[in-house]
Amino acid sequence: MEKREFIKLSTMALGASFLPFSSWSRGAGKSIIRTAHIGVGNMGMEDLKAIASHPQVEVVALCDVDQNYLAAAQKLFPNAKVFSDYRLLFKKIHRKIDAVVVSTPDHTHAPASLLAMKHGKAVYCQKPLTHYVAESREMRRVAEKKGLVTQMGIQVHSFYDYKLATLLIRGGLIGKVSKVIAWSNKNWGYNGAAPLGDDPIPTTLDWNLWLGTSPERPYKKGYYHPGNWRKLVDYGCATLGDMGVHIFDTPYNALELGVPSTITNNCRPATGFGYPERNVVHYTFEGTAYTTPVFEWVWYDGVEGPADSPELQLPPGVSIPDQGAIFIGENGKRLLLPHFMQLPRLLVGNSVAEYSIKQFDPQSSLGEPIRDYAKESPLHYHEFINTCLGKAACSAPFTYAAKLTETILLGVIAGRFPGKTLHYDKEQSAFRETEANMYLSGAYRKF
Repeated sequence: MEKREFIKLSTMALGASFLPFSSWSRGAGKSIIRTAHIGVGNMGMEDLKAIASHPQVEVVALCDVDQNYLAAAQKLFPNAKVFSDYRLLFKKIHRKIDAVVVSTPDHTHAPASLLAMKHGKAVYCQKPLTHYVAESREMRRVAEKKGLVTQMGIQVHSFYDYKLATLLIRGGLIGKVSKVIAWSNKNWGYNGAAPLGDDPIPTTLDWNLWLGTSPERPYKKGYYHPGNWRKLVDYGCATLGDMGVHIFDTPYNALELGVPSTITNNCRPATGFGYPERNVVHYTFEGTAYTTPVFEWVWYDGVEGPADSPELQLPPGVSIPDQGAIFIGENGKRLLLPHFMQLPRLLVGNSVAEYSIKQFDPQSSLGEPIRDYAKESPLHYHEFINTCLGKAACSAPFTYAAKLTETILLGVIAGRFPGKTLHYDKEQSAFRETEANMYLSGAYRKF
């Protein structure tokens, strides 16, 4: 099935008689949010526990293609209905669901989320929002048209240190920002060849449902499920689509960036199977109120870390964190933001300088820093539920998340053309280099 056909089928009911979620979610007296969870293994289990920790949540449905994951989740929520196929879940019990949490591999984010939104459900979808740019734009369009409550799963978006960094940058601590350097020493790439042959499919795994809309491929132990799919182009979005979303988020949000104008990825030649193990991605963006007119962003991933540069020469006693970002101000000041749960550090010359948090947060709206991940992590999830209840507003709705994800995915696409600068028209969602346009979307398999 072609992507445009799936999107058409998934959204043809926009004008149908489903009750829009927004018609009752804001001040309409809803007291319990009934949730369905698609993908309940690994991060899906963490999402499930965090959402369910809200006192006004009732978990009514669990869905996973792996029976082991499903059984573990059912032990925690024995009254929930269980499914292997999310399509069957909506067919059977969509009227008993208020909100859907999608925690699958990346290639299933959009198919499952669009189907949920078709039925008028609020959606919490893990990052990156989608596998393709065209899906991100469609997710945003549908969410906005139907007035749905949405949130992308970037938990650190709601952490103290990241909100503080946003206040500092917008408050002018380092002046207008001319450049951001961001990095992750993780390696979600694979430089090897595609495996030959196949292995017996575990009896607990529905391989057809795991593949979903992605191309048909024989099962091979250790390559796809449960953990290595992020490395592969048909299913994941590499390190950039994993840690990059978290690390991009605060600078991207603080600077109010849009979609980049040019993208260059210096990496090894594309293989069509696995992502490069090392990427150095250069972006240029149109300037904003918080940046200089010419603004540059450089991303590094892989075990080598960021390349040496004058901007990354740090004061004595300060080391480059394994993951993080640094803002370069036009006045020579820098703000180092490690990932994660560390306060941003102001660098002036070759020294660490003090700054007054009170000056930038006079009402103490941020409260006190939390140094307990178990306590801080649920905040982003609870914000989603509270928005469903009409008590809050999501800080990472699809309106924002789609643009951030599009930026990330453009860097992933540039990895298909190593060393070549791609010029992107954000209005038309098209590259000047037409050979790159085929990677903005992809075909959907019937399954």
